[in-house]
Amino acid sequence: MSDELLNQNNNYIQIEKAIKYIDNNFKQQPSIDEIAKNIGMSKFHFIRVFKEYVGVTPKQFLHSVTLNYAKEHIKESKSILDSSLDIGLSSTSRLHELFVNLIGVTPKEWKEKGKNVQITYGYGQTPFGEALIAFTHKGICYLGFIDNNKDIIFNRFKELWENGTLIFDEKKANDYLENIFIKNKKYNLFVKGTNLQVNVWKALLNLPNGVVSTYQDIANFVEKPKAVRAVASAIGQNPIGYLIPCHRVIAKSGAMSGYRWGLERKRILIAYESINKENK
Repeated sequence: MSDELLNQNNNYIQIEKAIKYIDNNFKQQPSIDEIAKNIGMSKFHFIRVFKEYVGVTPKQFLHSVTLNYAKEHIKESKSILDSSLDIGLSSTSRLHELFVNLIGVTPKEWKEKGKNVQITYGYGQTPFGEALIAFTHKGICYLGFIDNNKDIIFNRFKELWENGTLIFDEKKANDYLENIFIKNKKYNLFVKGTNLQVNVWKALLNLPNGVVSTYQDIANFVEKPKAVRAVASAIGQNPIGYLIPCHRVIAKSGAMSGYRWGLERKRILIAYESINKENK
């Protein structure tokens, strides 16, 4: 595991603690001193860690995750999705910059639930906490963030690829994570889902860094305008966190809605991406 990933993961843990504290005490508008004291850091060390990690001060960071930021960027996402309609869901030309292609399982692989599919998996650190990553010769097939219980994430992964041949290899897993989060290496994604789910996940790949969208906009994009709940469910079933950016979808009001890997992580991911977009 690289020292850079380990350091970023440790910083993320501190940031997550701070965001949780703010979530629980936002009505009191806690000061930077209060937040730093609560997570066991000095004010100046806290500010320094924040700035090293996301490139801005804690106040700037908190501003970027407010309702106003989300509302301001919803229109942008709609125009991006509208322009993508001319290309079509099957096209890879507008897919997320980290990837080459998204590949769905064959009908036979779907029916047999991954039988005879060799899957290598392992655990490692990322800038957003510990994660389980899994991959086949066709591409990455799972990425889930871990908070307290590895068994929960592993069971989700195992249920998805019930009959797959699993091979544990922590070194390869950490190599993949370093390539993704540090070196920005491109990988194919290998997913198992219904036609609607796969189309929704492809739609999510049309959203660049720093851009958020609504569930309704995604439903419109996949030509299911009256099936917002089904689309939301498909987004919630995304098996490849971060890489298929389901964290970029929010409620129409601009409020942060559910995220299977935690609302604090969702807020941090959106803020991190928006800040890095603005700093480019």
